Amino acid sequence: MLNDKLKNYLHLHLVVFIWGFTAVLGALITIDAIPLVWFRMLLATFFVGLYVMFKKFSLRVPKKAFRTLIIAGITIALHWIFFFMAIKVSNVSVTLATVSTGAFFTAILEPIFYKRKMIWYEIFFGLVVIAGLYIIFSVETQYVLGIVYALIATLLSATFSLINGKLAKQYKPSIISFYELGSGVAFITLYLLFTGGFSAEFFILSASDWMYLLLLASVCTAYAFIGSVKVMKLISPYTVMLTINMEPIYGIVLAYMILGSSEKMSEGFYIGALIILATVLANGILKNSLKRNVSLGQAK
Repeated sequence: MLNDKLKNYLHLHLVVFIWGFTAVLGALITIDAIPLVWFRMLLATFFVGLYVMFKKFSLRVPKKAFRTLIIAGITIALHWIFFFMAIKVSNVSVTLATVSTGAFFTAILEPIFYKRKMIWYEIFFGLVVIAGLYIIFSVETQYVLGIVYALIATLLSATFSLINGKLAKQYKPSIISFYELGSGVAFITLYLLFTGGFSAEFFILSASDWMYLLLLASVCTAYAFIGSVKVMKLISPYTVMLTINMEPIYGIVLAYMILGSSEKMSEGFYIGALIILATVLANGILKNSLKRNVSLGQAK
């Protein structure tokens, strides 16, 4: 029998594996990014709503928190739109390698959000990440638009994480998810109504697209979000950080296995991606080490 700690650790790896698979599903689904995200968020809202009803959670939140949830929902909707646009115009490997720079967007934005000083090693690691991105830009010139879209998606993701950081401490993950997903759907719906995006063809999807969308909305969105928060409360932040860094690796390997030659990249790409991933990992290890030393110093 597996002990609880090992079960939680394996569960976390499963969630991260699912996140990596999300990008592959984005490539397999044939519809454009905006309708893809609209269907994803609509179905995910339905699934999370069922979970909230089953658990009999109250949906009441203060007005100020409700406004913040709406902003967060719009932000994550835009993040997913640019994320899937990046996949559509480039491929999964390029998108995931670029999105793995998210820790450094957060490092830049965090001092602004929380009014703290910039940390020297975050600036240094940020410059190394830029060097890794430059290598990818220089060798994969045909994917420049995809890299730009992925960078915009990463910036939006970092912003979302900072907004969500405070909310997660006060409200249940399922309640946060329900309002944010619902807000995202409402935002995209308004956009499509004003731009005439809805048509009969909009709702005609192939059987495979429906199957992939249901998988994306249920397992990769509703389940992964709620499951990740639950597991992360039971595992040390250091272990969580190391495990999450596996997401682009899982995604790139899965993409190559499932999508084949379209995901085969040049040697320069893998060098650039390795620099980015190694730097993100080093940043997490250094942060954890410094925090541990501070804790030991305070204990003495």
